[in-house]
This record gives sequence, structure tokens and C-alpha cells, in this order.
Amino acid sequence: MVETARFLLMTSKRLPGDEHIRALFERLALAASKEITAIRSCGFDVHNKADSTPVTEADTRAEAVILDGLEAELPGIPHIGEEEMSAGRVSNDPGDCFILVDPLDGTREFICGRDEFTVNIALIRDGSPEIGVVVAPAMDVAFSALPGCAERLEILDDHTFGARTAISVSEAPEKIRIVASRSHQTPETAEYISRYADAEILSVGSSLKFCMLAEGKADLYPRFGRTMEWDTAAGDAILRAAGGQTQLLDGSPLTYGKRNQLDDCDFSNPWFVSKGR
Repeated sequence: MVETARFLLMTSKRLPGDEHIRALFERLALAASKEITAIRSCGFDVHNKADSTPVTEADTRAEAVILDGLEAELPGIPHIGEEEMSAGRVSNDPGDCFILVDPLDGTREFICGRDEFTVNIALIRDGSPEIGVVVAPAMDVAFSALPGCAERLEILDDHTFGARTAISVSEAPEKIRIVASRSHQTPETAEYISRYADAEILSVGSSLKFCMLAEGKADLYPRFGRTMEWDTAAGDAILRAAGGQTQLLDGSPLTYGKRNQLDDCDFSNPWFVSKGR
């Protein structure tokens, strides 16, 4: 059974197994969201990791739910979780097919009491994010994607998924809509945005920026600041499935599984621009 799962995951084509993997990601992201919601309602402490970024019990408990589920259902597929990586528990090369997990993207929004935080799970094949799930617990919405198929999902009061709606990026509008990070603005990002004098500027936290492009509510997302692969993979998978793209400044696609980089740590991203049509 494990060898069958490996075969399905190693191929770059969409196979029936993809639906099973996406359904698993959806279930685990929703279960992690329930943990986060419970902790949010009870209150929580905030600590700083070694890189000075904040972490809460919600991050660690949500990641444990996801990783336990992945190990039980897909035992032969390597996975990399943000908190697992931060604790130094990931050292081996994951190979060409692996899973990236950000259990609580937008921790700063979560701490500040805003609703723009997400749970993210993505499958990477040959450097490309192919299956992705993003759940926004406080907004009762989720996004899910397979290659060529991106959807928006309603989250019901009983913590189950409701209606699914196909989404796609918008055609190039007369007035460009640019979405930018709420908590991680940089001078370089501001300079890029200034090139579009008549653009409408939108601000939102977490991987929801990718999802806004994917459902046609924005057209550009420039990110000239630090991100890690688990920050971007799930949202990027949804954007690509919806017809968009994420490119480096030289026009090449953003890739995943980056290790042994001369100028940065493993799994860090260079600057990029995500686009609609």
C-alpha cells in the first residue's frame, strides 16, 4: 500500500489518487482549525522562536494534528512542518515529492485578534505545488486545489464543509488590483506598487493573498520580503490551479524544495510576484 502511494505521488500527472490526498488534506486542515478555534476562545500565551518570530500553543497543537494524520495515512511521504523545522527535527532531503505544512499562517494576525489567519497543507512534486488546501477558520471559508481545478468551500457551523464553488483568476482588468501583506510591508514592495499609479491597493494577511488572486478579487501580489516555502506552497497551488502563476523577478517560476542555498537557509524563498491571468 505504501509503495502504491509512492507511485501515485511521484508522477507529475493528475491521477485518481490525487482526490484522496486532497480530501485527506481538507480533513486534517479542518481538524487543525478546530484546535486553533478552541485555543483562541480560551486565551493563549505568546513566545518567540529562535528567529524572533512569534509562536503560540495554537501553532504547535494544530501542527501535531496534521502531522499525526499524515504519518498515519501517508507514511511513506516526507513532510515538513514549520514548527517541526523550527525545532530542528527535519534534516533529511525530502526528495522530489513531499508535503509542506504551515499550521497557522498569519500568527501575527491571530495574536492581534484579526481573522486573517489560515491553515495550509500542500503537496510538492518536482519543485511545483500541485495539491493545496487553505482553511481560514475565523472566516468560515476554505480553498482547495488539484492541478487545473481550484475551489472555494464554505465552512458550516458544525465544522464541516458545505458548498463548493469553482474559482479562477480574472482576466486583465482596466484597473489593476494589488494585494500586499498587512504585517510584512517593505520599501521594495512599496516601490514596486508605486509603478502602478492607478492601482487599487488591498491589504490582507496570510496565504489569503494567493486565494484573492485565485478567485479573481486581485491581480498582483508582490512579495519583496522574506517567506518560507510552507508560507506560500498551499496558496500558490490554489493560484496555479485557478490559472495564475508565481514568478521570480527574472520571470522563472517559484520552485519548492530549495536546499543548500548559498545566500539563505533551506526552504527559504527569494522575492516573487504572483499574478492572475
